[in-house]
Amino acid sequence: MNKAQIKPSDRAIVVGVGLKTEPLSEVKENLFELEELVGAARGEVVGTLIQILPQWNPSTLIGSGKVDEIKEMVQSSQANLVVVDHQLSGVQARNLEQQIGCKVLDRNQLILDIFAQRAQTHEGKLQVELAQLLDQLPRMVDAWMGSLSRQGGGIGTRGPGETALESDRRRIREKVQLIKKKLEIVRKNRAQHRSSRRRHEIPSFALIGYTNTGKSSLLNRLTGAQVLAKNQVFATLDPTTRKVFLQDGPPAVVTDTVGFIRKLPTQLIEAFKATLEESGEADVLLHVVDLSSPNMQRQMEVVDQLIQDFGWSDKKIIHVFNKVDVAPLERQFQVKAYPRVFISALTGQGMEQLKKLMIDSISEVQSDVELYFPKAEEYKIYDLSRDSKILSQEPGTEGTVCHAQLTTGQIAKWRDYLIK
Repeated sequence: MNKAQIKPSDRAIVVGVGLKTEPLSEVKENLFELEELVGAARGEVVGTLIQILPQWNPSTLIGSGKVDEIKEMVQSSQANLVVVDHQLSGVQARNLEQQIGCKVLDRNQLILDIFAQRAQTHEGKLQVELAQLLDQLPRMVDAWMGSLSRQGGGIGTRGPGETALESDRRRIREKVQLIKKKLEIVRKNRAQHRSSRRRHEIPSFALIGYTNTGKSSLLNRLTGAQVLAKNQVFATLDPTTRKVFLQDGPPAVVTDTVGFIRKLPTQLIEAFKATLEESGEADVLLHVVDLSSPNMQRQMEVVDQLIQDFGWSDKKIIHVFNKVDVAPLERQFQVKAYPRVFISALTGQGMEQLKKLMIDSISEVQSDVELYFPKAEEYKIYDLSRDSKILSQEPGTEGTVCHAQLTTGQIAKWRDYLIK
């Protein structure tokens, strides 16, 4: 596998592209994000270009005049890499490399490269390798077909090429199946952990949001965890679940997982299914938003769309607007999402309000019930207190009546003690 396609010494030209039907502001925004991604992959941006087209060029994606312009720019700036903000087919990438005279990557490959650099755990590395293979397969076929069609259809010219192509494809497919099997074992292990949490009725929260909005910093602030928190895109790839202590609330867990980004490669979504399931199974989603980002609204739209795509729309969502300490004050008045809270994971501002919202969100799915424990079984009241919030206890001569808040699952667990 081509694990690290970008090296720290790489000098890159980034190319923003769009069709005339797209707003120019969006193309510029995407280009700015692409520059950040190149930086996150340890490359240096030495030039930028934008081209708006009536339609895509099948052989090079962009127009031939723009290809010449990029070639001149590469030579004058001594760049050794061109990154295009759009998916390239195998043929387009090869044609561009031949005409420009240096390595050409597209947005998907760049994101996959960052993931390859950041993956720390065995699971993370497997997921990235799977995503890279799934990305490579169509490009490889496409590039092979392009080179074969150039040969012309003479006798004996096509057979060997297709045989080599087939063996390469088979090798990749076999590897894909092997990695999928390994990831399925990981997925089952994680599902077991989740079902054990569900059995004990431990409420769970998942931190979701655009990349680099401060989710890991918030996890650390909420739980006292020591998770890597960096001011860079995709600092977190591997899901981390930690216990959180909520005053007057039941024991709960919070999971931090991979951040979202616009135009997230579908291969990554496929490869990170097990990770994303962790968020999908949570009782409450904490949508962390960077209040200081000028692109805040657009980033929220991207996450909202992905929430719909993953089928999480019916979940309880708390909007957590982070970085309130560095955001312009007027930004708070532009926010229309509810329920919401303004916090700074860095300074701790707003954390008490957030915890209160978290407790409220759990109690919304709980009911007030009465339970009776005979004298011989009063020791079980301790287990009940670990499971839920006991509002009051009334000791009697033959037993104790408890008023508690229970979820539907807990009601089923304690049904033998319920006072009808």
